[in-house]
Amino acid sequence: MVGTGIFTSLGFQVGELPSGFAIIVLWAVGGICALCGALSYAELGAALPRSGGEYHFLREIYHPSIGFVAGWISATVGFSAPVAIAAMPFGTYLGEIFPGINPLLLGLGVVWITTLVLLWDLRLGSAFQIGSTFLKVILLIVIIVGGLSLHKAQPISFLPVKGDGSLVISAPFAISLYWVMYAYSGWNASTYISSEIRDPARNIPLSVGFGTLLVAVLYITMNAAFLRTTPISEMIGKQQVALIAGTHIFGATGGKVMAALICLGLISTVSAMMWIGPRVTATMGEDLGALGWLAQRNARGIPTTAILTQFVIVNIMLLTATFQTVVNYVQFSLTLCSALTVLGVFVLRHQRPTLARPYRVWGYPITPLIFLVISGWMLWHLLAEGSTRGPSLLGLGTAVFGLVIYFLSPKTAGPRLQDPAS
Repeated sequence: MVGTGIFTSLGFQVGELPSGFAIIVLWAVGGICALCGALSYAELGAALPRSGGEYHFLREIYHPSIGFVAGWISATVGFSAPVAIAAMPFGTYLGEIFPGINPLLLGLGVVWITTLVLLWDLRLGSAFQIGSTFLKVILLIVIIVGGLSLHKAQPISFLPVKGDGSLVISAPFAISLYWVMYAYSGWNASTYISSEIRDPARNIPLSVGFGTLLVAVLYITMNAAFLRTTPISEMIGKQQVALIAGTHIFGATGGKVMAALICLGLISTVSAMMWIGPRVTATMGEDLGALGWLAQRNARGIPTTAILTQFVIVNIMLLTATFQTVVNYVQFSLTLCSALTVLGVFVLRHQRPTLARPYRVWGYPITPLIFLVISGWMLWHLLAEGSTRGPSLLGLGTAVFGLVIYFLSPKTAGPRLQDPAS
């Protein structure tokens, strides 16, 4: 979860929400939404333990075509876009440390090297993932402690002042929320690799629940540290907000050291999405004859064809799109799939009440309802606002195109989980 969003998104929020209180509420709402979604996914992941995430869940709950559309979105943009979005600021941050090097070449380089590592040795990629995640958490703690202990602070209040109430219920708040939800993306990642997790009934709820709660606390305090130390005017519209804030907290040299550490964290994000995404497309290949070639694995069980396919899509995005357009494009369709999946908790309990559920979502039915209300509010504003309507409709068009491909393709009988009453 800890990756691109926390290091890049604040600059795209403070222009429309120039309030410390509104920003903190924004990230708290995002954290609550992600936690409610994570707990809901945990029930589905424990009850339907097969890799594939939304593809598998929606296929089991609604219809194979709906599952395929979710998998199609994940395969084409859902994982490729986060890789591209992480590689872009990697180039920007590293370019600040080594001026004169083209950021695009740096972004392409990190994708190429990471892909080669994952194709060579899964355990090496896993070890790097664990180490770099630990490093990112330590980095966030250092920034938080440094930012909150700095004596010279900006004149900003984290308590509500006049006008904050209208900001919190405004369209800019709802639109800024999709940047926040992008930063929290990854809260459901464990469910994409359920088949490779030991004791999924226990470890999936622990992973998504505890992980999301921890990240929410880190993100809220991290943004407070940014706002406390850095003038809002310097961050508006800027991608490298962590570097700007780091310079105010630790000085010019300290800021560059922090930028280097952020680059390592962004490599971790690239690695995570290049690791998980191909597992979804490989699972799709097992169930759909036309995509059977995506299910090919090497002797070590690595889905090489799926990895290379995602690698090509990422390179195309890097060469043709900008940071903002990629985020706008992907967020609507991903939020829609997540909402359908959480709605599936209600549907599955009604359709298959005898299905074994080793974990049941805490706070049901309020918990999934909170996620659905926040997601619905965000989806409405993404379609209603002119600045986000075009990319959102393009994302919706990608889903429809996936539906067309499904009905035109020969199918194979993928595994379906049965409950005891079947």
